[in-house]
Amino acid sequence: EVQLVESGGGLVQAGGSLRLSCATSGFTFDTYVIGWFRQAPGKEREGVSYISTRDGITYYADSVKGRFTISSDNAKNTVYLQMNSLKPEDTAVYYCAAHDYSGSFYYRFLRGSYDYWGQGTQVTVSS
Repeated sequence: EVQLVESGGGLVQAGGSLRLSCATSGFTFDTYVIGWFRQAPGKEREGVSYISTRDGITYYADSVKGRFTISSDNAKNTVYLQMNSLKPEDTAVYYCAAHDYSGSFYYRFLRGSYDYWGQGTQVTVSS
């Protein structure tokens, strides 16, 4: 059974940091691209970042570039999202998701066309 389990969310003041974790199981980790998405109340889901676990290639949405860092620990089948300089507009439920190595990573990210999804973790940034 494929599982993606997010953790690390919480309440933080603006300017603070959080590190989210996405622990995966049930598939061969380095044959999947792992992405982070978020959805704020009343807004559409937004892609945040993705990483190619095979070679470490990463991509960031403009809204988080320079503040967030995605990384993977292939030995632990886990992907992390280090979030620094958090802003109130970063408040959302954050989801990790996985897709196999087919198609364009970029367009699959834009469309949210991923095969497996976690349940999400709440991040709240107070002003």
